[in-house]
Amino acid sequence: MTEKKITMMTYIREEQSVLGEIVRNYRENTKPIRGTEWLILATGSSINAAYSAKYYIESICDVYISIEEPFKFEYYEKLRPTVDVVIGVSQSGESTSTIEALKHIRNESSDIHLMALTNNMNSEIVKVVDEVIEMQSGEEKIGYVTKGFSVTILKLMLLGLRTAAEKNQITVEKENKELLDFSSAIKSIDNIINKTEIFFNEWRTELVKASRYTTLCCGSAIGTAFEMQTKFSETVRIPSQGMDIEVFMHGPYFEVNKGHQLFYIETNSPVNDRLLRLKEYEKKYVNNYFTITLNESTDKRTIGLNLNVDEFKAPLFTIIPFQVLAHHIAEDLGNDLAKRIFTDFGVEMRSKTKPGDYI
Repeated sequence: MTEKKITMMTYIREEQSVLGEIVRNYRENTKPIRGTEWLILATGSSINAAYSAKYYIESICDVYISIEEPFKFEYYEKLRPTVDVVIGVSQSGESTSTIEALKHIRNESSDIHLMALTNNMNSEIVKVVDEVIEMQSGEEKIGYVTKGFSVTILKLMLLGLRTAAEKNQITVEKENKELLDFSSAIKSIDNIINKTEIFFNEWRTELVKASRYTTLCCGSAIGTAFEMQTKFSETVRIPSQGMDIEVFMHGPYFEVNKGHQLFYIETNSPVNDRLLRLKEYEKKYVNNYFTITLNESTDKRTIGLNLNVDEFKAPLFTIIPFQVLAHHIAEDLGNDLAKRIFTDFGVEMRSKTKPGDYI
């Protein structure tokens, strides 16, 4: 029997089962984090995941979270004296800059609790921290991470939930309600994937001919916009950007033209009206504009997720359509994602301690 080809879609289609299992095992596998001020160090998709989880954690748990690129932090930033927990996030566990920044912090202070969130319990990062949290996302042999990204978001969110519960900042009833909400929404992931594939087939001609892709959001969806930029750049390989609408309205809107495609993310944010007004304005200048919304929608240009979740949980789900679109648009453009390129980059530039184990 011929082995089925592994693609990005292989792992995207595993997200519902893997995320559901993580929620079911929440009490056994999720420990509270001590401290009141967390510094998260991450790069690439890991830092996008951190931004995706930040506002949920801060909304439910009495902590302050700052997020930094580790290389910049090590050489240019000051360690705030109030930081008591540092979490290095690296799915591979081999991110050189994150490992070095953790070592740098340890040399500055022996009091700060250093943690790592990784999928590789035998990696270099586990050797430089006090505590390791396993992502439990399973194998991902395609270098353009999807399942691992979503798992990182969920694990960080659940760490915040467990910490809030252990510190009696929320009731047991609230904790159980949050878990039920996560579990219920996760059961819709396969449906979101199917909706996105229908959407792609409807708009594929337009989607593959863009000269630039721009994703716009407000508030808690910023991690989704950042990850769209990362994933499209990696796979579609056409200029792509993701940003908050306030950033867009202070300069980048000048570059818009008919060849661009705009994606809007609606998350029931209290400032959603500004996003809607911006969309109405830009219709005059951009031929193709699309929306991803938490709500149900009959508009052909909109992917309606039909989810009953608040804006803080939204990033766990709004990224899924972009993951699917990245794969499908890349394939239609003839980009062979299974064929690795720049295979020596990580080692040559010392961004990884060793090459990734990808197909």
